[in-house]
Amino acid sequence: MKAGAWGYLNKSEGAEVLIPAVQRVLQGRKYVSAYIGEQLAASLNEINPGESQLHDALSAREFDVFKLIAEGKSISYISQQLSLSLSTVSTHRARVLNKMSMKSNADLVKYALQNNLI
Repeated sequence: MKAGAWGYLNKSEGAEVLIPAVQRVLQGRKYVSAYIGEQLAASLNEINPGESQLHDALSAREFDVFKLIAEGKSISYISQQLSLSLSTVSTHRARVLNKMSMKSNADLVKYALQNNLI
């Protein structure tokens, strides 16, 4: 949704859910499955309302790179996984560090662990 999707449902859900979901999106409204709605509601308990977190400033791609770095993956591994050049991954890493006011990968790992992101 953060990347611009209008709806989300699990691939295991049948036509009885798919058709109303597509109709809702065609009406210009958002749609999430009941399961995803529960996950979103549960995540609200993990953060204080109105309090943004450092990683909220990241783009979807920067967040992907951030999570992989926090998981200990190398720049070359991330490059292959996300189909990006090494220099692009390095640029995303630099932007993540800058936006989150951090200096090293260790800072990213610590933050990710403290915020249950990995």
